[in-house]
Amino acid sequence: MKKEKTPFHGIKLFTGIALCIIMTSCNRQANNGDKQNVIKQTIQFPNLKEQISGVIPAILQDSRGNIWFGTQNGVFKLSEDSLLHIDGFKSESGQGITIEDIAEDKAGRIWFAHHHGISSINGSSVTNYYESDGLISNSTWCIETDVNGNVWIGTIEGTCIFDGQRFTKFDLPEGKKDTTLAISSTKMVHSILEDSKGTIWFSTNAGLFSYTNKKLKNISDEVGVPTNFISKIVEDKKGGFWVSTSKGLFHLKENILTNISEMHFEESKGTGSIIVDYKGDIWFNCSRSIYRLSGEKLTEYRIEKGNLWSADFSNLRRPAKTTLVCGV
Repeated sequence: MKKEKTPFHGIKLFTGIALCIIMTSCNRQANNGDKQNVIKQTIQFPNLKEQISGVIPAILQDSRGNIWFGTQNGVFKLSEDSLLHIDGFKSESGQGITIEDIAEDKAGRIWFAHHHGISSINGSSVTNYYESDGLISNSTWCIETDVNGNVWIGTIEGTCIFDGQRFTKFDLPEGKKDTTLAISSTKMVHSILEDSKGTIWFSTNAGLFSYTNKKLKNISDEVGVPTNFISKIVEDKKGGFWVSTSKGLFHLKENILTNISEMHFEESKGTGSIIVDYKGDIWFNCSRSIYRLSGEKLTEYRIEKGNLWSADFSNLRRPAKTTLVCGV
């Protein structure tokens, strides 16, 4: 497949950056053996509110230390002390796009899932891919790369794989539409993860699935996950997995599922995104709060509309000269 490549031109906005960030979901670092996650979502820059979006659904720190922000207004790249706006991202009709997820492949290319297809950055050019190129749906919600160089794309119509030349549909069981969400479908794929052993995991509206040695396994049925609405799965450094669902947070290790939420909450609460920081603490969002689970200690950081607040995010790996402060 031959695609037109559009050069991008970065715009240096400022130096000496202070970031104001709210975490409602999170992303991962490119190294499959240590996929470090980064807090997100709303970002404000002093005197620059008109130059970057107030909503940032995705953040990635790449293997070179650059931080990529996927926003309502396209893509921004933080490199050392320079924030660059990357142009060239567009829908098939030429409109702007909203980024939903970001991944890096083994060659250093950065991939983006958005609601008008997918895009990649290689060197100084942006390449856009659409349904007309073989993508099963332009409404893409997550993206992952594997050790073999394949790109896995989760969409509202299921999953497909891009090998650099063509898109191939990857069949998953069909589930149910989540009526609690504004956008949902029976084939919805919320997140895709390649773990440290090369197994691919799918969080879908039909449950949690794993794929290894060309075999697809329904993990939800095997371990007894009490809901088929799975938001996300992340791997920790102890060989376990943290699973976010509409019924709360669970821990999975060696086919043993533990309900973490029932240990800390009196009633079932759905959870959204999860990260595992480099110290092993678990961060997740639930309702209008962010929680940190450190061992058996759960700390809540309540988000009140209109109020600014701060928290200690020293556990999170981040570039020098970048200050992370939570706010709303």
